Amino acid sequence: MIRHLVALRFPACTPAAAKAALMQDLSGLSDRIDGILDFQVRANLSPEDAMVRGFRDLFWFDFRDAAARDAYLSDPGHRAIGARLVAALDGGADGVLVCDFAP
Repeated sequence: MIRHLVALRFPACTPAAAKAALMQDLSGLSDRIDGILDFQVRANLSPEDAMVRGFRDLFWFDFRDAAARDAYLSDPGHRAIGARLVAALDGGADGVLVCDFAP
């Protein structure tokens, strides 16, 4: 299994509904891409503001294996949602941090 963890830094003025819509669109990829085992969204609750650097929103996908993860990465739907997501972030691509690991 591969966990694809993504931390996001939205501008403080971003409406919760806008964030939720993006997460809903990402969640919909589970119906289209074989090998997605789970999708979760969470808030970063760390009190270490200096270390968090504004990365307060998290999501992750659990993939069956690296091949399923790679199919997700190359999926046109994922790329379109990802472009919208990056455009909404504080700093664009600097507002996203991605980590993949095997739990």
